Amino acid sequence: MTRDPEARTLPSGQPVVNFGVATNRIYNDQSGNKQQLTEFHNVVAFGKLADICSRYLTKGQLVLIEGRIQTRSWQDQSGAKRYRTEIVAENMQMGPRKGQGGGDFSASSQQPSSQPAQEEIPIIETDELPPAEEEEGVKMKDIPF
Repeated sequence: MTRDPEARTLPSGQPVVNFGVATNRIYNDQSGNKQQLTEFHNVVAFGKLADICSRYLTKGQLVLIEGRIQTRSWQDQSGAKRYRTEIVAENMQMGPRKGQGGGDFSASSQQPSSQPAQEEIPIIETDELPPAEEEEGVKMKDIPF
């Protein structure tokens, strides 16, 4: 997070929050030197997600945002056309907080958890695979592990 969330309410009564995030890309250039690029992004969230973001996010915190890219345009007071590209957040997951023992908060489940979020990866044990003779045309060596 590059700045604290700025919360407000739309005329319709819907909460909205804006904040910034930075992403880093580390790579090796053609000569083998390590390079780092930082990109800055504007994020906007609406509704219940906006409320959660405004209450739990702070500058400097790690956060994972899922959403869509949107560019909007408007005319400023001088009549010039302005553009802003932002990520419209659809999901948010907090990273570990400094000085605390991990934990995450997934906005989609809206339940705090004492365990770090882990993606469920199905594990296929070798004794669960069908014998090669039963599956026509499929050999054990053809099944990626």
